[in-house]
Amino acid sequence: MRKIIHIDMDAFYASVEQRDNPELWEKPVAVGGAGERGVVAAASYEARKFGVHSAMPSVTAKRKCPDLIFVKPRFEVYKRISLQIREIFAQYTPLIEPLSLDEAYLDVTHNLKGVASATRIAEEIRARIRAETGLTASAGVSYNKFLAKLASDQNKPDGIFVIPPEMGPHFVETLPVRKFHGVGPATARKMERLGIKTGLDLKAQSLAFLERHFGKAGAYYYWAARGIDERPVEAHRIRKSIGAESTFAADLFTLEAAREALCESVEKVWRYCEGSGIRGRTVTLKVKFANFQQITRSRTGRAPIATREELEEIGNALLEPLFPLRRGIRLLGISLSSLDAEKAEEDRQFRLSV
Repeated sequence: MRKIIHIDMDAFYASVEQRDNPELWEKPVAVGGAGERGVVAAASYEARKFGVHSAMPSVTAKRKCPDLIFVKPRFEVYKRISLQIREIFAQYTPLIEPLSLDEAYLDVTHNLKGVASATRIAEEIRARIRAETGLTASAGVSYNKFLAKLASDQNKPDGIFVIPPEMGPHFVETLPVRKFHGVGPATARKMERLGIKTGLDLKAQSLAFLERHFGKAGAYYYWAARGIDERPVEAHRIRKSIGAESTFAADLFTLEAAREALCESVEKVWRYCEGSGIRGRTVTLKVKFANFQQITRSRTGRAPIATREELEEIGNALLEPLFPLRRGIRLLGISLSSLDAEKAEEDRQFRLSV
């Protein structure tokens, strides 16, 4: 039986800003743009008390919390601290699966310290993070990834929660399905329409029923409802896509302006490709209009994209049929997928903001 720890930094971006600027301490802080087109990337716990959360439009966040302080993101700083934290992880186990800059799974079943207790390791890691970075982390400890992630949310911030094998199935039964990792708002609403509100309700459904209504995800839900998750911690996850996107202060209406904006995202994507050696066959254009309607257009070739010019040419070819526009463009992005697996690196989907 595995011993899995899920470490989740507490309000990571906002906590870094509060740590580095004493004037922000214990005040409602949002990391992100403050303008009409701004979006909250992270919110401090003081801001969350007012209902402010990540991905919320900044104007909405300011309406909910008039005293909210906006701070521009410093991603290079966050990345540097994230690497510092991963160095702490690496002293306990080589089996580290980062999910983002602020969270990761660790398999400590056979760890470098020879410590039998996963709970003790989680406590040591949390203490070292606090001592070496001045930041707090929450931890979930269990026998699989699904439960470890659920556990890390239980005593936030700066807490730890353990779900031992004898407790796992019952813990899942009492949980609302919307709390399940992998169940988003739309899926949760669909489940509730089907009379599935808790883990116990989900457990009562057959595998065939869940696969009929939720496709391939049905099997995951079926086993998760029983506290079962056989996914290993993957220390070398294969990257699925490389992408960059921009949200504009003013909507774009002309093809010329859209091409120019797309060129900046192409440049960022290709710069990463050049640095990593990764190439991809599928180009996807992402467009969000002024009314927030979002569309994607894709093209897949037989061979990986070989040059920046080729990537830009395909991006423009996907963009041009959208003109003339009925509504302005609020966001444009481009990504590469169907990547060369042999050259792919560890991490999740790479994403940059222009």
